[in-house]
Amino acid sequence: MMNSKAPRLALGYDLDAWANFREKEPIEIDISPSENSHILLCGMSGSGKSYQEHQLLYRLIRAEQDRDGEYYFADYKGDDSFSYLRGCPRYYTYKNTLTALDIVHSRLIARQSGEDATRNPVTLVWDEYMAQALNLMNEDRKAAAVMMNKVSEILLLGRSLSVRISISCQRADAIAFPAGSRLNYGVIIVCGAAVRSIYEMLLPDHMEQVKGRQFGRGEGVVLLQGSTLRYLKVPAVRDEARMRQTCLEALSRE
Repeated sequence: MMNSKAPRLALGYDLDAWANFREKEPIEIDISPSENSHILLCGMSGSGKSYQEHQLLYRLIRAEQDRDGEYYFADYKGDDSFSYLRGCPRYYTYKNTLTALDIVHSRLIARQSGEDATRNPVTLVWDEYMAQALNLMNEDRKAAAVMMNKVSEILLLGRSLSVRISISCQRADAIAFPAGSRLNYGVIIVCGAAVRSIYEMLLPDHMEQVKGRQFGRGEGVVLLQGSTLRYLKVPAVRDEARMRQTCLEALSRE
């Protein structure tokens, strides 16, 4: 039986209901510790990926506002979409993004060891993770391995400890997602007109469902808990100023 009191995250609307009947049929997920709410968001340039990521952060903050959620944003490329967050204590860019990972991973280890008994949700949102992983592998393969191992530990241990990671990238190539870690995401979203290889990497058991489908900007597919595939429509936010202010406040907390 579904727990009606569990915090739920709205991912968007059912694309077919929207396109065929203009019906707003929400696609939501349980983001309580009972469910896997790690998120992997993929999409090529122009797919609407950054806008979807922005909405996910905003909606996570809203959904968990009564649970004292903590949010850290790692923005490797310093995307213009998030430039207004620069200067926030919990916003990290370029190589400082590894500091955000260290903070969140340390919280995980402290909770796992029993040193930290708190269970308020802690979330790391990481934009362009793949680009950073590849760059770090070119510079220092040992450091890259340490980074990926920390991500894997968050994926494996984070759910029951209320520590979550949300990663955004163009392609989730196996080289930066070791030991099958792509399978440890409870929510996998592919935005826009993705190439076939991306579907094969992330949705190998659902190729027939995406065969022949065309997705525009702000549209795509979402795989929930490795089994349920839905077609997704991400609507425009009516009050973007409110969205920005909510994210700004959450990332400005000391």
